Amino acid sequence: MSDRALVVVRAGALTTVQDGGRPGHAHLGVPRSGALDAPAAALANRLVGNPRGAAVLETTLDGCALRPRSPVAVAVTGAPCPVRLDGRPVAWGAPVRVPAGAVLEVGAAVRGVRGYVAVGGGVAVEPVLGSRSTDLLSGLGPAPLTDGTVLPLGPPAGLPAAVDVAPRPGPAAELVLRVVLGPREDWFTARALRVLATRPYRVSSASNRVGLRTEGPALERARTGELPSEGMVLGAVQVPPDGRPVVFLADHPTTGGYPVIAVVRAADLPAAAQAAPGTPVRFVPVRRS
Repeated sequence: MSDRALVVVRAGALTTVQDGGRPGHAHLGVPRSGALDAPAAALANRLVGNPRGAAVLETTLDGCALRPRSPVAVAVTGAPCPVRLDGRPVAWGAPVRVPAGAVLEVGAAVRGVRGYVAVGGGVAVEPVLGSRSTDLLSGLGPAPLTDGTVLPLGPPAGLPAAVDVAPRPGPAAELVLRVVLGPREDWFTARALRVLATRPYRVSSASNRVGLRTEGPALERARTGELPSEGMVLGAVQVPPDGRPVVFLADHPTTGGYPVIAVVRAADLPAAAQAAPGTPVRFVPVRRS
């Protein structure tokens, strides 16, 4: 009987297991989690014949190296990067057949931040609250991968896609985030709202799966004091005491006491997952739809 498992040869800076996350548990204090660039994860799954929500590996900046114990189909998407099989270049953004015992090397991102590695059958770690995702804030799900970790794989669900390369736009040179103002824009001065809408920011190196932190002009408050803790949503633009906006991503806390000046449109959040430190950021207010 074949050994459906994947050995982590090199874990990289931060590689985690991610799927569609565990939405619906915020009332229990459980973040959503899941792949930050959901379209890239879904594409990787489609390329190897998996269901859209199968668990994949999410890499950060410098990739990872993997050795399957049985032949598998693998696809790498997300941040463009070199991919090698036993030292030979193979396709990025396309299904690749990896023999048992061979080493697949996912290299450092050329552009962007996060890569997605799908394996036929999906990563079959034990689900927690209906998801296999690693949640860095709460600690739910499997721990971030380390060298030597062995990951179980599910049975193949379908055939790999018959494509040479699946086209997909690369990370943008500038991150444009459409935002709906509120619910606490009244905690800020009119000048602060103009600054948010017109002044440039940059992605901070302190960004992570919890939030995209920014560098730029501070937003001036119209009120002093702090709010009682209230519910936080994916894409909330929270403003801590230093005045620099933070965009909440998948592992964000479910409550918070700093005012939320706006909320980013969900369609713009995958691009935020690929915005490297130093990337220019623009906030564009739009009407509620």
